Amino acid sequence: MQIKSIISSIAFLFFVIIANAQKINSQFKYYIHKTSDKITIDGIMNEAVWKNAQVTAPFSMVLPMDTSLAKVPTEVRMTYDNDNLYIIAICYKVGTGQDMVESLKRDWNFGKNDNFIFFMDTYGDLTNGFAFGTNAAGAQWDGTMFDGGSVDLNWDNKWTSNVTNDANRYILEASIPFKSIRYKAGIMEWGINFSRNDLITTEKSSWAPVPRQFPTASLNYTGSLIWDAPLPEHQNNFSLIPYFKSSTSKEFANNAGTQLNAPTLNRTDVGLDAKISLTSSLNLDLTIHPDFSQVEVDRQVTNLSRFELFFPERRQFFLENADLFSNLGYENVRPFFSRRIGLNSNIDFGARMSGRLDKNWRIGIMDMKTSADESKNLLAQNFAVVALQRKLFKRSNLEVFYIDKTQLGDARNNTSLVGNRFNRNFGFEFMLAPKNNTWSGKTILIKSFTPNKSGDDFLNAGNLQYSSKNWIISWQHEIVGNNFNAEVGYIPRNNYVKINPSITRLFFPKKGNILSHGPQFLTTYYYNTALEQTDNTKSFTYLITYRNKSTLSGVIQNDYVELLAPFDPTRIGKQPLAANTKHQWSTIGFDFISAPQHRFTYTLSSRTGGYYANGKLFSLTANIGYRIQPYVNIDISSTYNHIDLPQPWGKNNFLLVGPKVDITMTNTLFFTTFFQYNEQTTNINFNTRFQWRYKPASDLFIVYTDNYYIGPVFVKNRAVVLKFTYWWNK
Repeated sequence: MQIKSIISSIAFLFFVIIANAQKINSQFKYYIHKTSDKITIDGIMNEAVWKNAQVTAPFSMVLPMDTSLAKVPTEVRMTYDNDNLYIIAICYKVGTGQDMVESLKRDWNFGKNDNFIFFMDTYGDLTNGFAFGTNAAGAQWDGTMFDGGSVDLNWDNKWTSNVTNDANRYILEASIPFKSIRYKAGIMEWGINFSRNDLITTEKSSWAPVPRQFPTASLNYTGSLIWDAPLPEHQNNFSLIPYFKSSTSKEFANNAGTQLNAPTLNRTDVGLDAKISLTSSLNLDLTIHPDFSQVEVDRQVTNLSRFELFFPERRQFFLENADLFSNLGYENVRPFFSRRIGLNSNIDFGARMSGRLDKNWRIGIMDMKTSADESKNLLAQNFAVVALQRKLFKRSNLEVFYIDKTQLGDARNNTSLVGNRFNRNFGFEFMLAPKNNTWSGKTILIKSFTPNKSGDDFLNAGNLQYSSKNWIISWQHEIVGNNFNAEVGYIPRNNYVKINPSITRLFFPKKGNILSHGPQFLTTYYYNTALEQTDNTKSFTYLITYRNKSTLSGVIQNDYVELLAPFDPTRIGKQPLAANTKHQWSTIGFDFISAPQHRFTYTLSSRTGGYYANGKLFSLTANIGYRIQPYVNIDISSTYNHIDLPQPWGKNNFLLVGPKVDITMTNTLFFTTFFQYNEQTTNINFNTRFQWRYKPASDLFIVYTDNYYIGPVFVKNRAVVLKFTYWWNK
């Protein structure tokens, strides 16, 4: 592998196409003035300060087309005092019909709710920031921003809002404490944009115009928020977030169905998180005995692939500035995956410092210690991550990182201990982000260090994409050495070279029910590091997007696989196919997503064709949603797979059903019930969660969980958890 020449070529191409230019939408300016008036957050524009505040210019349409002003009017006003940033948005209605919202639950689905959101580039780097908003019923939506237009909704912080609603408009009023966000001290200009989504007219609009192929969250297209004085001086504030948890659990059987006579376990746990603002843009997070029992249950899937599945991180401690750590690499090449920490044993304590050193430098340092577990032959472990990011040009950046997992204690006389004594990864990532988003891409290079593994221990991956209204052309590659090892990452396979080019062409009819349509060609080649082909996927997709936002696509796909290791095509413990056997098949199918502006929504996806060992596979996936606005949201997902193989596998049917009911009595009182029936894992899971947000960012949780074995049905384990958290600010 001539890795050096590949890397050099990619880096040269990245630097050649970078351009430095004036900020887009620089003519859109909002001048904000300080107030001494008391503002009550009630969704009513009755304070005098609102009458004197600047009103935004008419919004521009983003979807369905970006060539005119918005048909649905929106007005925004802003002000601030020593402690808070205030905003009020008047969202006028056009036409008749009820506002479309899912529920009062926090962090709702953007595309299924009438909503107003604003995006703030508080650092002036066009890359990182914060997003806040509500749907038309007042449910909050907030997150941290990274990569210039992505929002991590798992972030949660203290702010207040209220919405009033009548037949002609809904009004959002909100207060954002300066201590809840991070910003560059001393500057008098932020990037800002306001976004409106109206499902009745199927219109999405923004104050500063955004091309339709990009999200309204794109920080490169923000206007300017001009302060009348330097921002309030940063105060070294801190927050303490203690928790108390009491739980009762019992194991009745193991995963193999063997009955157990285990005693009932009663536990009481206490722990503490602390958030300390070192500067206005640098934060220190500390945790002692963290607990994550309030985290939602992962939605299961039927796994017919040869590799481990990925489930996203939801734990609050890992989320602020998470892009510095977790956004490295690609979907299947992630050098750091925080869910590895605490996966097999409890976390004792940890610390994380993250944020911005100045205009051009960001830093992230994390250190976590987990407990030993003699029952699993696990020593205590220490996890450390260091990331240093340097801004280049307008929005691009270069990041250097180091990831370390080390066993603590003397393992020399215990050969039964699990895992390597240490695993370390050192590398860099360059992200390309020119001013107009037309070109984008990144490249990453990593070397791993593991005992008794040396040579062929590098990883390189990169991509480059061109996006316009009519064309999306992309290239991606991955090169992973046979001895590369990232034990704190998510890299499902080793010893391969992957090449993944694709091209999409879109057409826009001037009239009719179809908004856009066009083909996509995609192919993925896998080779071993001797450049011998092992896998290949070729697919042709034709996508139609209708003006009511529903979509329909048809797919034709051909797969070729040479198994590099034995593999059971049912993944239920039957005889594996032999390594080095070759398999090829073709598949056809379709995907349909209904229009989101109805109370009843659904998606349907189907595939039929060949499978391993000249077998056949039929797959059907459906999702049905119904909302009783704004209090109840019902979601039923299901997957059915029928596999027809020669003996000894025969015919296998795998049904996975997962109904979920969200009841939101108010925007602070939530009840969720989630049921999953999974024939592939012979497991039934039942989870209910009650949450009372009795004050901002402070909660009471009651969680009940059951797991049952299928065939015959009997309980495997059961648990009840009571948890209380309190967010205290200085």
